[in-house]
Amino acid sequence: MGAPAYTIKALDRSTWDAFAALVEANNGVFGGCWCLSFHPEGGEKGVPPDAKRNRKFERVRAGTAHAALVFDGEDCVGWCQFGPPAEVPRIKSRAAYDKGLAREPDWRIACCFVGKGRRRRGVGTAALAGALELIAGLGGGTVEGYPEDAGSVPAGFLFNGAVSTYEKLGFTRDRMIGRHRWVVSTTVQPATVRAATV
Repeated sequence: MGAPAYTIKALDRSTWDAFAALVEANNGVFGGCWCLSFHPEGGEKGVPPDAKRNRKFERVRAGTAHAALVFDGEDCVGWCQFGPPAEVPRIKSRAAYDKGLAREPDWRIACCFVGKGRRRRGVGTAALAGALELIAGLGGGTVEGYPEDAGSVPAGFLFNGAVSTYEKLGFTRDRMIGRHRWVVSTTVQPATVRAATV
């Protein structure tokens, strides 16, 4: 039996309900994050999950939240969040990152998430590949990610993904910014956005 075929769609108003259903089915994701933590306002303390949900929806409506959503049929089963640095400036190990920074990338992979019961089925790889395809449709450019070595943390907390997944999709290691965290990068050529089956 082959690997499942997934469809990639961009996070926008038309896919919001499917995205929100996945977040809600997973308790708001990482303690009610609502995939807001990497946005500028993500560091505010004491913001209740409902407010985070509303803020994320407003970003989606405004076109200032990007993600490649992975669909298995009608169900959203995971995603890869990305954006230009100004949209997702908050990254882990920021101080170490800044020490070795030569120039900001055009795009940043902020986080990856796979719903419970769907892990280790290729969803994370499909999400990252989908993000690169969407970035190509948005003009391409340099793309950075900040994954960790597989096994350094439980799979459910590997929110930047595994280094091996990035390398499989053409990223190369730049430098370490934590005990297990790497800066990896690739260059994406411009292309036309289209729905993908991965």
